[in-house]
Amino acid sequence: MSRNLFVTGTGTEIGKTYVAGLIVKKLHEAGLDVAYYKAAMSGNKRCADGTLIPGDALFVKEFAHLSQSLESMCPYVYEHAVSPHLASRLEGHPVRMDVVEKSFQELSRKHDYVVVEGSGGITCPIGYDEERIQLEDIIRQLDFPSVMVADAGLGTINGVVLTHEYMKQKKLPLKGIIFNNFHAGDVMEEDNRHMCEEMTGLPVLACIAKEDKTIRGLEAEKLAALFD
Repeated sequence: MSRNLFVTGTGTEIGKTYVAGLIVKKLHEAGLDVAYYKAAMSGNKRCADGTLIPGDALFVKEFAHLSQSLESMCPYVYEHAVSPHLASRLEGHPVRMDVVEKSFQELSRKHDYVVVEGSGGITCPIGYDEERIQLEDIIRQLDFPSVMVADAGLGTINGVVLTHEYMKQKKLPLKGIIFNNFHAGDVMEEDNRHMCEEMTGLPVLACIAKEDKTIRGLEAEKLAALFD
């Protein structure tokens, strides 16, 4: 069975998929057997034949040069760019926990490491009408440790501290913070980094600049050690 790491974030569109791709790429290039998984994926493009392309999964697959199939990366794929619980209400095919767990366990048996990406922020509802599933339920059910992705810019202290406090209250272990869109030397962003560490007690594991192709300062061995 694999060792796993969950990638959550302070909200949507802050770079979770990009950071997940960087983590997968780093481990893959180091010769480790790594895979990617996301339980539910919204906002995907529909092909002429009616099929949906899981965009986040495709990005990670191509960016990290994985041979892993798209089908094994995500069991629930939706077209509407809304929370999975609403997307499934609009499109059908609601998320079921037993399917999420089964598809993940199948992947886990085939690989040594699995990077699991969340949908939206930590409080994102994954299912509601048929089966009430919060993102935290998936983390707890499958026993994932997490890293938090945050944008380095204005407003991030509030988002980081609230996410940390919520996960602490829910007893969801966090290994640290990864800042995205970081500008080294920027007074505010450097202070954001310092204040987030001070106010949460979490280490900043890495600071990623826009369009970085690798995670600087975090070697594959140390990155792999974050997985449980």
